[in-house]
Amino acid sequence: MPFPDKKYAEIARLCDAYFEEAARAAASVDRDALARAGSMVAGAYGAGRCVYSCGNGGSAAIANHLVCDHMKGCQTDTDLKPRVVSLSANLETLTAIANDISYDEVFAYQLRTLGRPGDVLITVSSSGDSENVVRACRAAREAGIEVIAMTGFAGGRSAGLADVNLHVQGDNYGVVEDTHQSLMHILAQFTRMAHMPEALIGERRF
Repeated sequence: MPFPDKKYAEIARLCDAYFEEAARAAASVDRDALARAGSMVAGAYGAGRCVYSCGNGGSAAIANHLVCDHMKGCQTDTDLKPRVVSLSANLETLTAIANDISYDEVFAYQLRTLGRPGDVLITVSSSGDSENVVRACRAAREAGIEVIAMTGFAGGRSAGLADVNLHVQGDNYGVVEDTHQSLMHILAQFTRMAHMPEALIGERRF
């Protein structure tokens, strides 16, 4: 049954229902898949390889936010120098590709230009079926780039193209995006924690 499936007369009731749905969505994430994703991200940073991110709309905001939390956050108090690029961030490049070629190619074109074997692509898409995200996954696989796909709803084509699918069982965009944002933070914070002196963990803010 979709959420919400009725009108809420009071915002407090919607709030309670929303957080209950968010808790179910968070619980649905495969922890083994999350562990594999964490190893891929940490391995890329440790080897000096690049992690790319992409998404549309609210998912683009998560992809852009990822750069901050992974580049700066993972570097703080560690020996890591994360190389992180959001393919959703450069407005001039995005609009040039969209105008001259196709919006479907905005991420794949950049990835074919910048990506190298051993890099990692993190896609963020609630449907998992946005054409430009699917094409990015295909371009990554052709270039020897590993793919972590964050998905919701039915998973879409990107779920099947990914090396690791971080799937959220949910059909509400807000709930799915909230969970994807949390997964982005968890990947960053765990990577940072694993590479910093244990004595500092309790003294720092994450």
